Amino acid sequence: MADEIRTERLLLRRARAEDAEPMHRILSNPEAMRYWSTLPHENMAQTKAWIADMLDPGERESDDFIVECDGRVIGKLGGWKLPEMGYLLDPTVWGRGYAYEALIAFIDRRRTMGSSELTADTDPRNLASRRLLEKAGFEETGQAANTWFIGGVWYDSIYYRRVL
Repeated sequence: MADEIRTERLLLRRARAEDAEPMHRILSNPEAMRYWSTLPHENMAQTKAWIADMLDPGERESDDFIVECDGRVIGKLGGWKLPEMGYLLDPTVWGRGYAYEALIAFIDRRRTMGSSELTADTDPRNLASRRLLEKAGFEETGQAANTWFIGGVWYDSIYYRRVL
């Protein structure tokens, strides 16, 4: 399995231990984490554990990438537990089309690897993510209430699927 994907503006590559610091800036940012499946990271130890999980996925099928632009880490995208995939980008780069560019490249990669589908779970309030998934050819497959309990609050989900 190739360790990187190159697009016109981005490099998607496997995580490295030194990614903890730049990813901590994103993972500890409440704006970036508003719709994520956990609260913002409170300390570097949480982020180091998160990176360690990317480095060694154990028995689950994973195809996860750190996203770089001009040599700077701007987020992550990929399948932590395939076929489910997700993404998280630094809010300072939102609105520039990077998520779409990376997502399309990842979809193409999974198609050439013989995957039959990708799925995603997003918060119904996350309109930007919903638009991104739909633009990339994902279709809504259902909704559910109280699927994520984060910081003492229940959140809902909208499920998406993209046939490859």
